[in-house]
Amino acid sequence: MKIKVKVAEKKRVSKHIDTDFIKLDSFLKMCDAVQTGGHAKIVIQDEEVRVNGEICTQRGKKLRRGDSVEYNNTIYTLD
Repeated sequence: MKIKVKVAEKKRVSKHIDTDFIKLDSFLKMCDAVQTGGHAKIVIQDEEVRVNGEICTQRGKKLRRGDSVEYNNTIYTLD
């Protein structure tokens, strides 16, 4: 018996920042990926967020243009 599994494609979103960097928790809020800073803290600590392809547990991680953040089947790119 064969089982077919359909993998959902990841949605891609590009976000612009006017500063040199933005902290990971603030970026997730800016993208409306999370409701509050507390929610951001929880999903980051639960290892649900990837920065540039690697799991990141630092909510104060500085993100710069060109970085990508993956959360909840969506890839957010800073430009």
